[in-house]
Amino acid sequence: MVEVNDTWLDYFIIGVYFVFVLGIGAVLRTKMQTSEDYFLSGRSLPSWITGLAFLGANLGALEILGMGAGAAQYGIMQSHYYWIGAIPAMVFVALFMIPFYYASRVHSVPGFLKLRYNEATRGFNAILFAIFMILLSGINMYAMAIVFQLLLGWSLTASIILSAGIVLGYVTLGGLSSSIYNEVLQFFLITLGLVPLVLFGLIDVGGLSGLRESIGRADFFHAWSNTGSADNPMAVHWFAIVFGLGFVQSFGYWCTDFLVVQRALAAEDEAAAQRTPLIAAFPKLMYGVLAIFPGLIILSILPNLGEDNYNMAVPYAMAYYFPTGMLGVGLTALLAAFMSGMAGNVTAFNTVWTYDIYKAYINRDAPDRHYLNVGRIATVAGVALSVLAAYLVLGFASIIDYVQLLHGIFLAPLFGTFLLGMFWRRSTGWGGFFGLVTGTATGVILYLISLDSSVGASMYRAIWAWIACVVVTIAVSLVTQPKPDSELRGIVWGLTEQKEVREEAWYKKPWILAVIVLAMTLALNVYFW
Repeated sequence: MVEVNDTWLDYFIIGVYFVFVLGIGAVLRTKMQTSEDYFLSGRSLPSWITGLAFLGANLGALEILGMGAGAAQYGIMQSHYYWIGAIPAMVFVALFMIPFYYASRVHSVPGFLKLRYNEATRGFNAILFAIFMILLSGINMYAMAIVFQLLLGWSLTASIILSAGIVLGYVTLGGLSSSIYNEVLQFFLITLGLVPLVLFGLIDVGGLSGLRESIGRADFFHAWSNTGSADNPMAVHWFAIVFGLGFVQSFGYWCTDFLVVQRALAAEDEAAAQRTPLIAAFPKLMYGVLAIFPGLIILSILPNLGEDNYNMAVPYAMAYYFPTGMLGVGLTALLAAFMSGMAGNVTAFNTVWTYDIYKAYINRDAPDRHYLNVGRIATVAGVALSVLAAYLVLGFASIIDYVQLLHGIFLAPLFGTFLLGMFWRRSTGWGGFFGLVTGTATGVILYLISLDSSVGASMYRAIWAWIACVVVTIAVSLVTQPKPDSELRGIVWGLTEQKEVREEAWYKKPWILAVIVLAMTLALNVYFW
């Protein structure tokens, strides 16, 4: 355990943050006149705003607590979740997925599935996605609760209720615009909290070489060299990392999770929408260090951290290194991460519920104002359900184990459905439906058989769920009638007219940004080989 010395100044800083985020929601309330304003911000935001929000929506409990915990448990191999498990997929989203989403002006991923497959596929995915968002939102509530339970002495239930109230307030008031502008603020707060933490820690232990010596485990500082077998801290083969994490889980998350896609669609035009994931990719590279090294640094101070709780790696590091005032900034950064992730989950949930479940099956012809009100009610219900979901996390060894289990079950098969739908025009509506159902069921059954939620098991389980989805989709498609090409124009790659995105400035061109960020990613993987 690490002693915590918090004062009124730390509480004051946290209080200022609370007031500020609620104020943003109140100011933006007057601009929420239509459902598109509420759900897609009227598609009016500049790419630098949506780019930072694209990343901010991802900076939740997994990024801050989960990655630090994973680093304390697995060493630098945890960086695979950034440099192979994020950047390539973010580039793919920018160059290939955004043009499809943008051209069809869909409000959600299920909307795309309806256009490409059929109503059954869309409806099944809408229900799954709504459940998925609630379960993820619960993680952020739980993460906030355990941090403040340790650092501020609050009870688990009180901390959960507080986080629920703040998010409910500013999302209900301002919709997606409120969430997006707060995510930009939260990105800077999180960075401000983590940069000095890493710098203070590295200086204290004598730099990277001193950190290696103090931990005394050479394998904790190699990302790839020990993956020819399972004899490494993560106990996985390179194939599972590249295919299970780098392809299935990563592409499944970044390409199909509407929480992040929604941010790009809020950009002012198609060029800005394409730049959004690429702008986010550059700070994402940086977080491969900022989110991971605190876990290694605290391990040099508390070598038996695993006997206590790996999830507390980052909070312990903040409590150890930060003085009064700075601790308040660090706590606010953690708070910002949890609020960011939770708000993103809730806004994605209310969009899918309103457009893809309520409007599709309950009330098709209501006025726009009615759907705006339904979205706000869905927000309240989503937060309430997230409170219940927070207690599910207690049944898992770590946050990252829980998240990877969810990704393998919900996103891996969905990515298989998307991949075939976008690039194979022969795939049919019922092929997509039965493939998605089979892949999802495969992930659930494999987990129930083993009850193994370790990251290695999740990588392999995601591979099998994806394979099951692809095989069944192909088999059923070959014996059912495909849609005519006229119905597939604009939603299948070979039948879509490619519009060149014109940018005068070279540094704004999507392909140039993609090449730069991929080159930087390769360099980091080689350096930590």
